Amino acid sequence: MKKQVVKIILTSLLFFILSAVALAEDLGGESQKLVRDFIATVKAGNREKIASIVSYPLSREYPIPEVKTKRELLSCFEQIFDDYLLSKIVKSNIKKDWSEMGSRGIMLLNGLVWLDSDGKLIAVNYLSRKEKLVKERLIAAERSNLYEPLRKFQTPVCKLETSSYRIRIDDMGNGAYRYASWKKQQGMNEKPAVIILNGEIQVLGTGGNLSYIFKLGEYTYECGIDKLGEEGAAPAHLSVLNGEAEILYQDAEIK
Repeated sequence: MKKQVVKIILTSLLFFILSAVALAEDLGGESQKLVRDFIATVKAGNREKIASIVSYPLSREYPIPEVKTKRELLSCFEQIFDDYLLSKIVKSNIKKDWSEMGSRGIMLLNGLVWLDSDGKLIAVNYLSRKEKLVKERLIAAERSNLYEPLRKFQTPVCKLETSSYRIRIDDMGNGAYRYASWKKQQGMNEKPAVIILNGEIQVLGTGGNLSYIFKLGEYTYECGIDKLGEEGAAPAHLSVLNGEAEILYQDAEIK
């Protein structure tokens, strides 16, 4: 679970990259070896070997589903690793293009790909043309199956599921977010129990944790994405406050 949580959600990527660049360090000797081995593996073009050094699940931009196994990766290899991405990796300069980010791992350029301290590939923050088309098709399908008044949005952010609720967060553009929640037994084609507009995002420190905050009268709804939670902890949570008093807290899964 911890590895899954460490993967980057699209809407937090910009904030994560900005903080990461500020803290970047030159690679040490062991990290240089890991990067050199990774580049050599990619340059050799052995898909089986590349797939074997991926830390699964490999997250993709929402709503593209994560890649859960080596077999799945091999089936969509060209969709993720197109010529552009492979070239960027193979032609990268170990000393100039790669940076060590402490416990978060090693990144290429401004987070194009990430390796962990064992040399495993933990994130690919790039969409090929094929993946962009897949993403567009999935978003179109979501729109058609969504409660009609909610079908207008700029970009879908994520879906969360707690023990009681299904939650959807959308980017409406201009830094504003929309919250919609249903009781768990409801479908998202039904009218939500709650809709809140004009939410905002809050970045918590430099570790990648963030919250989406929504105000509704005296109530505050917080959807937290907990990238650096403890081992085994839920990757997200829902908290509802009445004034300063917390009246609801539920762990959430990212769907």
